[in-house]
Amino acid sequence: MENVSNSGEAEEAPVVSPCVSICALDGDDICTGCHRSGEEIRQWILLDNTARREVLSKACERAKIGNPFA
Repeated sequence: MENVSNSGEAEEAPVVSPCVSICALDGDDICTGCHRSGEEIRQWILLDNTARREVLSKACERAKIGNPFA
């Protein structure tokens, strides 16, 4: 479903958080559930959709290769 702004333009729905309610940061400050860093988790609410997609991409890479610094 699209939101419509006051100007009549369609707004993109927010990218949903990847949180899976397994919230535990490892020694490298990476969540063992969603593979985001602590800073990425804290900043999530402030990020626009482009930045959120970048975070999701990094988290996916961390999950795939097991590298918390990807």
